[in-house]
Amino acid sequence: MSTSQPKAAQPEASPQRTPLLEISGLTVRLAPGAAGGGAAKPVLDGIDLSLAPGEALGLVGESGSGKSMTVRAVTRLLPPGAELDGAIRFEGRDVAAMTPAELRGYRDSGVGMVFQDPRAHINPTRRIGAFLTEALIRNRGISRRTARGRAAAVLAEVGIDDPVRRLRQYPHELSGGMLQRVMIASVLLADPRLILADEPTTALDVTIQAEVVGILDRLRRERGLGMVFITHDLDLALAVCGRVAVMYAGRIVEIREAEALHQRAAHPYTLGLLGSRPSIDARAERLNAVPGRPLSAFEAGPGCAFADRCAHARTVCQATRPELEPFRGGLVRCHRVAEISMQEATA
Repeated sequence: MSTSQPKAAQPEASPQRTPLLEISGLTVRLAPGAAGGGAAKPVLDGIDLSLAPGEALGLVGESGSGKSMTVRAVTRLLPPGAELDGAIRFEGRDVAAMTPAELRGYRDSGVGMVFQDPRAHINPTRRIGAFLTEALIRNRGISRRTARGRAAAVLAEVGIDDPVRRLRQYPHELSGGMLQRVMIASVLLADPRLILADEPTTALDVTIQAEVVGILDRLRRERGLGMVFITHDLDLALAVCGRVAVMYAGRIVEIREAEALHQRAAHPYTLGLLGSRPSIDARAERLNAVPGRPLSAFEAGPGCAFADRCAHARTVCQATRPELEPFRGGLVRCHRVAEISMQEATA
């Protein structure tokens, strides 16, 4: 978690525009082999999201909240035997109904994925040039020379010096930050309309993290790309994204514009995350923490999944699942949000 509290980014695209990506009622259940013994168990439960062209949407939450599974469902990269309900539409097209050929085209040029560990997704036995140009040569019929020229140009665009020499190198010859730039370059070479960035700065130090995030944000703005940005760092999401969705136990518990979330968060879980950030203005022996442990969707009871960790929980919270409803310019899943907000205002 970064110690700074950057000013939230202002959205360049309105959520009211025709969605680039639209997710409705998305539920994913994993087969027994993937989630444990017994029947298939839910890991996502009724996700509703939309993303406009050019917009950056942040997904934040603790490990196991369903962030990565959400974007993997968007690309149909789910574990074997996974069951998917609900709808995922990209530019109005039903992703679940795509034929194998349509799905290849969608993955090749519609959506690009930036993973958190580039060393796990770049073949260590092949040169960087081969990794970057293979899809251009195979799928688009571009000559090897032209493909290498494009790859070198994009490497320069993402801040890699001497790109022609880098094309001849192997992954082990590059640092983690350089490899993440290579991963971003591979996505950009496909000219996607949507980038899914799954914790792309997890293994990087703070300085390199800032550079990688700056590259993603700049390229998104320049190219008018939509981006879903997954991170554990709430400050980072507030700085990069126009809107932020907070996830807990496979459900969205709050969505609102980043500036509003920073100043007027409403859900007790979001307030807990905001309160757990370190501050450069205050001295403390220990950081605040959200009590208890995070739950997966299949562990949640019939009521609010956060109830056992929430100081504001009452009987209704344990018994009845709250819906995601409008509240002060955002959407919040909490039975007592109005009362809690009033208490926060008068505290």
